[in-house]
Amino acid sequence: MKALDRWLQTWRVRVAAPAIPDGARLLDVGCHDRSLIDRVLPRIASAVGLDPVVAPSEDGRVSFVRGTFPEDAAFEDASFDCIAILATLEHMHDPASVARACHRVLVPGGRVVLTVPHPAVDRILDVLLFLRLADGIDAEEHHGFDVDATTGLFEAAGFRLARERRFQLGLNRLYVFEKPPGAGSVA
Repeated sequence: MKALDRWLQTWRVRVAAPAIPDGARLLDVGCHDRSLIDRVLPRIASAVGLDPVVAPSEDGRVSFVRGTFPEDAAFEDASFDCIAILATLEHMHDPASVARACHRVLVPGGRVVLTVPHPAVDRILDVLLFLRLADGIDAEEHHGFDVDATTGLFEAAGFRLARERRFQLGLNRLYVFEKPPGAGSVA
């Protein structure tokens, strides 16, 4: 990962981390190099990192599982208090199934914290990759995701939007969705 990639990732983690509740059981979908988990670990109960390229491991309160979400997520209903999906939703083939799976594995009152880049970022990344200023981003895997569809996908799965914020010069969005207290699973 080049310095620019690392800087953008650090910025994304810094924006998302405050939305992770203290004492949470966290699922970090697309955990990559565990940077979000490492940042919030002192104040959360436990974490599971899920990523197709992570080395499986377990050390105390943290475990890493190689796989994709929701395909390889054999988690019990209501297993987590918080799910983080940073710069990952746009890489997934079926974002609606992701939203439904989040609803299933979250406790009532739990939250999803996610960041999604604006589609214009793909063109900017093409230039950065050409100039060899960035290399850790898989823009070709964005599957044409429309960031403006994010709220509708999660609301259809039973969530309510608690917070939305633009950052990185307006080219990225932070969303915090909450599962209503007393809500069961959505089919």
